[in-house]
Amino acid sequence: MSFVDRRIEARPSTGEAPFALNEVFFSRTDERGVIQAGNYVFKRVANYEWDELIGAPHKVIRHPDMPKGVFQLFWDTIGAGDSMGAYVKNKAKDGLYYWVFAVIVPCEGGFLSARISPSSDLFEEIKTIYAEMRQAETNDGITPEESAEMMLTWIRDKGFENYHQFATHALSEELMSRDIGLERPKDQKISDLRQMMSNAEVLVGETQGLVKDFDAMHTIPHNLRVIASRIEPSGGPVTVLSQNYGAMSREMSDWFAAHVMGENSNFNTIKLAVTNSLFVEGMARMLNECHAQLKTERRGLGDIDMEAERSLLSGLVETETERARKGVEEVDQEAERIMRACQVMHRQFLGLSSTRVLCKIESARLPESGETLSDIIDQLGVFQERISRRLDDITKLSNEIRMMEH
Repeated sequence: MSFVDRRIEARPSTGEAPFALNEVFFSRTDERGVIQAGNYVFKRVANYEWDELIGAPHKVIRHPDMPKGVFQLFWDTIGAGDSMGAYVKNKAKDGLYYWVFAVIVPCEGGFLSARISPSSDLFEEIKTIYAEMRQAETNDGITPEESAEMMLTWIRDKGFENYHQFATHALSEELMSRDIGLERPKDQKISDLRQMMSNAEVLVGETQGLVKDFDAMHTIPHNLRVIASRIEPSGGPVTVLSQNYGAMSREMSDWFAAHVMGENSNFNTIKLAVTNSLFVEGMARMLNECHAQLKTERRGLGDIDMEAERSLLSGLVETETERARKGVEEVDQEAERIMRACQVMHRQFLGLSSTRVLCKIESARLPESGETLSDIIDQLGVFQERISRRLDDITKLSNEIRMMEH
């Protein structure tokens, strides 16, 4: 045993169990959470013998400091067949504790959990909110569901829409912090996906701006018709132009409803696709490290069939790597759809601009209309310029996202 191995194997009498930054461990359970297998690092950190771990419920290593609300979120997520990432404080047999960032993946017959040692700044914030949740559970008697909602409120206050978005951010933060701590090169895939996530967030902001601009434009065709009724006979040129403008505005609003608003819009879909790709990419990396570590371990794993576990891990790595690849393809497809949709809207804007120019000509020909008609036409120009600029920005962001994929 090397000096480094002896140092890791040595355990203090109190405090934190040794779990090095470069280590990764896994455990596998059945659908009820009963431990079926694990690697040596898991056994060493938890400080149990194999016959004490295999067949035991996974909660044997649960630390009393852990809020019940986190496990409520855990079972809600994996119960739906989804993977999950979470910070967890565990308790070893000798009373020592150890923190992990875990990703839990559904697998044949149950779940597999891969863990690394957390080291990011976000980890320090998690300790605080977990302590507040646990205090509320103990002192105020809140239910696990209420505790979970407390966590979700904290997550939303930090700007995330849901737990999955937060867990994806946390996973990438931990992997990047780990690389820095181990003086490893930056993971370019993780870095690119994080930049894509940032672009997707800006896309959401531009979408919200489009919503406001369209809402403000809706009254203009009506105002044009009111003015036309005062300055010209029925069916006059300003009336016709206002009707044309209103028809084109409605057509653009229909496009807006189909492509921008709603859960299934291109804008929402691309953000979800980037989130999923980033989470799966990080999860695949952790599983790959577990697989690599298990191949090098030579210590006995009790009655565990090491070859079977290696095969299972290898299969999960292949599955999740393929999922990550398909996720990137989906992001590319959604970005391309947004770019095409923006091109359509730009063409419609050319029609609106032409109509606005004709209105400007009519305004000059009808001086008795006063300044009101000119004011509205100028207002239209401001809105069209603003929306056109947003469309250019959205197209640029979408193109940047696509460039990162190739």
